[in-house]
Amino acid sequence: MPDSATSTTPRSAVPYRALIWLAIAGFSTGIDGYVLAGLLPTIAADLRVTDALAGQLVSVFALTSALAAPILGAATSGWERRRTIAAALTVFIIGNIVVAAAPWYAIALAGRVLSALGGSLLSAAITSYVIHLAPPEHRGKALSFVLGGWMTATALGVPVGLFLGQTSWRFPLVLVAAVGLAALVGIVAKLPQLHLEPSTLAERLRPLRQKRLVAALLVTTGILCSSYTCFTYAVVILGPSFPVGWMIILIMFGYGMASMLGNATTGRLADRHTPVRVLTIILSGLVLNGILGGLVFGPLQAAVGPSVLVGVLGLVWFFLCGIGNGGAAVPQQARLAAMAPESAAIVMALNASAISLGTALGGGVGGLGLAVGLAAGRLPLVAAGILTVAVVIHLAVARRSARDTAPVVTLR
Repeated sequence: MPDSATSTTPRSAVPYRALIWLAIAGFSTGIDGYVLAGLLPTIAADLRVTDALAGQLVSVFALTSALAAPILGAATSGWERRRTIAAALTVFIIGNIVVAAAPWYAIALAGRVLSALGGSLLSAAITSYVIHLAPPEHRGKALSFVLGGWMTATALGVPVGLFLGQTSWRFPLVLVAAVGLAALVGIVAKLPQLHLEPSTLAERLRPLRQKRLVAALLVTTGILCSSYTCFTYAVVILGPSFPVGWMIILIMFGYGMASMLGNATTGRLADRHTPVRVLTIILSGLVLNGILGGLVFGPLQAAVGPSVLVGVLGLVWFFLCGIGNGGAAVPQQARLAAMAPESAAIVMALNASAISLGTALGGGVGGLGLAVGLAAGRLPLVAAGILTVAVVIHLAVARRSARDTAPVVTLR
């Protein structure tokens, strides 16, 4: 279906004064997506559940987002975009307030589902809004500006949330709601209206008829599954070497900065080289890094116990994870957009669902491993195994794409 949009503002330049409020909304969802992973022991103790069950507060949010995004996106596609964004952000805020006030685990879980419903629609609506409001020659800058809110949350918002969480794990969720409320006020007051042509769920899922594209989306899921198998339980993995508290806050800050570095670096590399080549190098490096983590937190830690050596090598592993996971996003998105340029916006929405699905599966895999007695230090090896499968799929897709686009030579 061809895109159709009407707006109340001219499309001559990037409307930063309006988009800043979308970036702030992204900042709030970024904090919400990461901060609970650093507070699992505290949450588990307060709600009287295991660390593995506490980790499902991260997983259920991601799984709900993955399943709800295309359905809610199609159901609300005929709505005016500013109203859709405002409604989704309102639901997201209410969900976080429910979690912050939850006296029992079941209520906290329900609140996470509610916030995920709002957050998934919010992400899809924001992406659609930016793509259609910004002029084509400035879309990349506009998307980078808005997504910068999410990246900033990883680097700055999460450590601040963890700092507040040392008093109570509920305070970061109050912070998320407060930031979301500020964004909501700005969106209602400053964001211009935007009407788009409605689409059906079938139309949104049409790109999934391409087998190569489905396989490429599985690579996204594999990357995030591998990442969150460890990140969700990073506090548990690093716990023997670093006390839960200010040191973990600094480590999470370092992870966020590493992710930003990876994102910025690979963005430039993808412009100079092919996204497939850059992604191959990143994924291969992440597999080797997972093996390193398994050795550090396995045989080495068992031999020498918690020590400076284990701590330093553990930080190297964790920060390299941040660089690789942050760096994989740009070449993967560029590769997906090139595979279906006529449906780029829809493909990006499907990729967002693949990200959420991978996040949910990663938290579930890690939690299941801990529940059956697997040592936390073994999770990096599990992550490396998952990523190895993703690399195989990635290379198969690249080979098939190269064969399909190769010029046909006719002999006479």
